[in-house]
Amino acid sequence: MHLNRAILVDDEVFTRKGLLKLIDWEACGFQIVDEADNGEDALELIERLQPDVVITDIRMPVLDGLELIRRVVTQDIVKPYFIIVSGYDDFNYAQQAVRYGVHDFILKPIDELEFSNALVRLSGRLESDREARLREERLLSGALMESLIIGEADEALLEEWERRLELLPEDRLFYVFVERNDLPLSKDEGEAGGGEFKDRVEEALLAVTNGAQPFYLHEHRNRIGIIVPGRILQSSQDCQREFARRIQQSLITDNDRIFVYFGQPVQQLSLIQNAYETAKEALLYKYVYDESGIVIHEEAALHALQYIGLEESLYELLLEQIEELHFAKLEETITLLFQSFQAKLYAPEAVKMAINQCVLGVVRVLSSMEGDQSRLSSLEPMTEWHDRNLSLRELKRLFTDFAVESANYISHLRKEQHKGGIQKIRNYIEANFHENISLKSIAGKFYMNPVYLGQLFKKAYGVYFNDFLLQLRVNEAKRLLRQTDLRIYEVAERVGFGNPDYFVTQFEKIERMTPSEYRSRLMKEAASEGTNR
Repeated sequence: MHLNRAILVDDEVFTRKGLLKLIDWEACGFQIVDEADNGEDALELIERLQPDVVITDIRMPVLDGLELIRRVVTQDIVKPYFIIVSGYDDFNYAQQAVRYGVHDFILKPIDELEFSNALVRLSGRLESDREARLREERLLSGALMESLIIGEADEALLEEWERRLELLPEDRLFYVFVERNDLPLSKDEGEAGGGEFKDRVEEALLAVTNGAQPFYLHEHRNRIGIIVPGRILQSSQDCQREFARRIQQSLITDNDRIFVYFGQPVQQLSLIQNAYETAKEALLYKYVYDESGIVIHEEAALHALQYIGLEESLYELLLEQIEELHFAKLEETITLLFQSFQAKLYAPEAVKMAINQCVLGVVRVLSSMEGDQSRLSSLEPMTEWHDRNLSLRELKRLFTDFAVESANYISHLRKEQHKGGIQKIRNYIEANFHENISLKSIAGKFYMNPVYLGQLFKKAYGVYFNDFLLQLRVNEAKRLLRQTDLRIYEVAERVGFGNPDYFVTQFEKIERMTPSEYRSRLMKEAASEGTNR
């Protein structure tokens, strides 16, 4: 808890000691840093200690309370809040106090609750003031830093920043980016470059330098920029890398990875734009140095980044393995894909194009199978990943999840298609059973293997194809025998039998009687029914 600094001013020592004991100052948000028994000593204390609040009596020797307040206000030495504690209920005093901007006027004898409430209210106001000043300072500093970065800082501004950062003439200056990666999607948008991370970076810098060096931290959308004097790196071998490792160790958690990027050093603050630009170039080598998460421009710039497309053979192999559900081989291919990103020095933009090509390829397959891509929970992270800070390792994990989920969904769609396909085949049989059809001819029509079709039909309907076809034909033959006077060979022909004798045999097999016997039984039953009437 932040405690506001206060001084007590009263010529009566018992009053001061009484106030110290009467009020729970810490509970009200204050600490008493000193006391004075007259206005002149109080003025010296105010100039030296610069308290947040001055609690003073009015009538004192040498310099009274109102004159003390007038001098502080008019000389604009510091700007504390004033609380007057007085035994005089005088309207003129109150008028003057208001004119000087006194925060509160409390009469003796002091009521503990009234005074405590006044202090709590004042503590809240001081906190609001601090937050407002901090916001204003950040906005002003941000604007000043932007001027440095874009090379528009004038001489006065450069001198101001050299003073703020305690820079020495011989200092080499680096611009360094610190970037947090691999946050969960739910947290990534609001926190990746937010104030919470900036505060953590500031704490890490204080820890690494033991508070010996002031830093200014600048928020660049989703990473933090820092001007780092070279002298604080000299104490360690391989100074830039060691500094970056210590920052990483101070910041890393179980949920994220920290990347640090060093630009080229410059010899003076007026050239910091060059350091900033090379730090931005270092960002492009992110995936090349994914294992360490440390990119030093002087080393990275020795290698030319590639902006090449994905190998067509690798792309086709990936899609084939997704469609065929070869999960072990698919994982090997994805590993090969991501290794190629590093080995061939892919720039982030090239990685983005390659990943998007693969994702679009899978989506096209799903579309051709009439799938609903919104059912893939892993699709959104794969379409939005380039707006986040992701390491290559995390990107590989997300892509693997997408590939596996897509493969399983494609398998599901294929099963649904087979169900729909076998239903089409059944509909065709029911519409054409009276023709000369067979399992082989139907398989040819639907571009399927006859053996596979027979197995699929039995699995779907629990009956073999030939038995199903025979039952259809016999059922239709029975209808014709009941409703027409067609001869037996004509019925056989109508239901798809080219040989009447074979028809009779198959009919008898199903119905345990010949077609003639079936018709005769129907006629006898009809005659018997007529006699009974």
